[in-house]
Amino acid sequence: MKLNLASIISQPGGKVPFSITMDFSQMDFGGSRPASEPVLVQGQVRNEAGVLILTAAITTTLHCICDRCAAPFTRGFSRDVEAILVTELAHEQNEDDWTFLLSGDEADLDDIMTTAFVLNMDSKMLCSADCKGLCATCGKNLNEGPCDCRKELDPRLAVLKQLLKDKE
Repeated sequence: MKLNLASIISQPGGKVPFSITMDFSQMDFGGSRPASEPVLVQGQVRNEAGVLILTAAITTTLHCICDRCAAPFTRGFSRDVEAILVTELAHEQNEDDWTFLLSGDEADLDDIMTTAFVLNMDSKMLCSADCKGLCATCGKNLNEGPCDCRKELDPRLAVLKQLLKDKE
């Protein structure tokens, strides 16, 4: 969506509010598509002393698969976004992720919000911070309780086990 800012570009104190719903359901994150529900973006662009500042809130519910235990879970996603909108870049080498170039008098909200959504996603999706994961031997989810696997002896201690065997 293009947001026309012609009315506030040269008017300090001016504001242009916006509210959009975006579809990120086809966006792939580590082999899954957690943003299956619509993403609501509400915010405004304001001119503060000649600088266009975009502020917004992104909210949705993510449907994820835990990277440790492979259990499905849902989590609310809510992030605040702040970006600077400019009509031209003074020095392209100084450009950062939160400075966006206007196209004429318009801001490309799709580009800005997609960037904000991707940069704010967790790199590892966990059902909880203390997720115990899966047993490496039998594959049981250790969050549901311990497995019945016999713990393997550390190979560095095998010599000591051999000594105990010799005493018997």
